[in-house]
Amino acid sequence: MQKETVAALLGALVVLFWGTAATAFEIALRWVTPYQLLVYATAVSTLVLAAALPVRGGWHALREMPRPSVVRSLLLGVLNPFLYYLVLFAAYDRLPGQVAMSLNYGWPLVLALLAVPILGQPLGRRQLLAIAVSFLGAVLIVTGGQIGFSGGLDPLGIALALGSTAIWATFWLVNARDGADPAAKLLLGFIAGLALALLASPLFGGLELPPAQAWPALVYIGLFEMGLTFILWLTALQLTASAARLGQLIYLAPFLSLLFLHWIIGEPIQPTTPVGLAMIIGAILWQARARPT
Repeated sequence: MQKETVAALLGALVVLFWGTAATAFEIALRWVTPYQLLVYATAVSTLVLAAALPVRGGWHALREMPRPSVVRSLLLGVLNPFLYYLVLFAAYDRLPGQVAMSLNYGWPLVLALLAVPILGQPLGRRQLLAIAVSFLGAVLIVTGGQIGFSGGLDPLGIALALGSTAIWATFWLVNARDGADPAAKLLLGFIAGLALALLASPLFGGLELPPAQAWPALVYIGLFEMGLTFILWLTALQLTASAARLGQLIYLAPFLSLLFLHWIIGEPIQPTTPVGLAMIIGAILWQARARPT
């Protein structure tokens, strides 16, 4: 099978798995707190990444990593998985899945904004317009098309969902400065994030064993939102000759998420949600073609 075909198939699997993530979050949060979801899903993911690393030949890359890269990767574990997923799960706990998911998908535009102070990259007119359109899409999702805040949505949940985009964008901006093996960096970050989550347990009332009903969703999230799917995505990027074209597949995931949220857990989809989401995703794809002017 040709490399591009394999890359496309792996990309399609990634879209499918990430498309089910919002539904899995909502199911898990019926039984556990956002903190418990963070701890147990991260533990599963860390085991998966550790088991997959030798298959990818990553142990050698891990041993050869310069000390500054090791330290940076461990510190980045504070952002991802610890802080990012704790904030994201808290947002899902307070909001309908469609709202939390849609707002979270605006992170590439937040990345463009943060690249100005962090990397010194200017924004072109086209990028600024894309950010404005994406913002209007987010407003449409949050307000349901009403003038002003329509109520019914938790303001803190909205702030958490938007905050998760800033954390995720910051993680990738800082991570992009390091040329070490991505799988090795990811494993180190997850080890550090899991250790930090366990150390923080007194702040969240201690660590309790989840009920049996929660474990299928916890394991699924650890496997397919955090662990295995990252490896599939990295492999697809290595096989393809056009990372940009493959990357556009990812923006099918949020629309799949809406369908799964409706079909599996019966969440009614507001008419404004797919419209606002289309504005966000369309703006992202449009600004990705832009050059600073």
